[in-house]
Amino acid sequence: MLKALGIFQRATAEHLWRMLRPGDQHDRCTRDTLNALKEEGKVRVETRLESNHQLWVLTERGHKEAKQLLPKSVRMSVLRKLEYDDDGEPVDGEGFDEHAAAVTMTASVLTGAGFGTPLSWQTEIAHKLPYGYTQYADLTMRAPDAGVPAMLLEIDRANEPVDDLTAKLRRYSDWFELLAPKADSDRARAARGAAVHGFRLWSRIYPATGREGYVPVAFVFTGKTKAQRASRMRRLEKTARRYFAGAPYAGAQFTAVDYHQAVPVVVTELERITADPEGAAGKVWRRLGREEWQTLNEALDNPDGERLYAVEVEQSRKRQAERQAVEREAQRPVCTQCATKFSDERWQSTRQSSWRSETDGLCRPCETEHFARIEAERVAQREAEEATAREAAGADAKKNRGLFRRR
Repeated sequence: MLKALGIFQRATAEHLWRMLRPGDQHDRCTRDTLNALKEEGKVRVETRLESNHQLWVLTERGHKEAKQLLPKSVRMSVLRKLEYDDDGEPVDGEGFDEHAAAVTMTASVLTGAGFGTPLSWQTEIAHKLPYGYTQYADLTMRAPDAGVPAMLLEIDRANEPVDDLTAKLRRYSDWFELLAPKADSDRARAARGAAVHGFRLWSRIYPATGREGYVPVAFVFTGKTKAQRASRMRRLEKTARRYFAGAPYAGAQFTAVDYHQAVPVVVTELERITADPEGAAGKVWRRLGREEWQTLNEALDNPDGERLYAVEVEQSRKRQAERQAVEREAQRPVCTQCATKFSDERWQSTRQSSWRSETDGLCRPCETEHFARIEAERVAQREAEEATAREAAGADAKKNRGLFRRR
């Protein structure tokens, strides 16, 4: 509990219950623990919210202890110092900023649904841009065991123009495209697909997403009415399409989308999450560019991306092979004698021959028959010639014998 307050600075018992003890039926155990820590001088109530929930913060003693408990890699929140009025009486805190409340609540419901632990979160992480602007993420989540190695979250209470949300996406996209220090710019320009990310700064800071595209960005809407939240989602989807839509693969035969240099953007509502029996683990997320509500992992998945492209490439290869086979069959020679199509072996032999023969138009059986006929004719001719020679020799011998007898 001290570590959670060290990360998020201020929280209600409900926030801490959802984050740390989601299996409990209510926040009684959490409240008891807070009261025990209060007696030890480690936490205090800063104020009471309009909802009548107490807002808890760390005391100086609790802040020091939380700092010792937290890993050095986790960003520690600033101590909320107790202030006094002119009479020396403690002054209530300035009130719990509603945006900060929504931020803590978002982390609570996601953690309670199994997306990491309190240590999986960091707040207000800076993403510095070369044109002098720094884009701060309300939350960064790392939950590799839940299938989300990293995600940036923006909490929207419908109190800023949608164009500002689009501008945030533009700045995130700009930051994701920054080259890493000492990266070879020529090789980076020549890289394609997932190889592009190896040259980018973000891949030195965040783990690989395990999917195409940059680190996903989630917009969590809350407040106003359901219709107003839905309207903001639709307007964001329309104005920010260039950053999340991806690009079609070259070739009219492909419907797959290249998401490698796109920002996966998902949206949800705190009200939708808390109303769903499965909480943030339920079908409470929508990927911009899609209509259906899905689980977070389903929304972040890209069934129409690289996997579909690989299937379509194979299908295209098969179709091309089939077309080539048809075209090849149309060109296959036909025997001039029996009208039978040439076998592959016979066709290949006639194509490879460097000289033309009178039998090139014959299939192999007809060619064999042709040469057999020629051979038979040659044998018959030879035998006839031999018979004629024998007859002539016999006649000459008979004539010679007749002359001998007359003498």
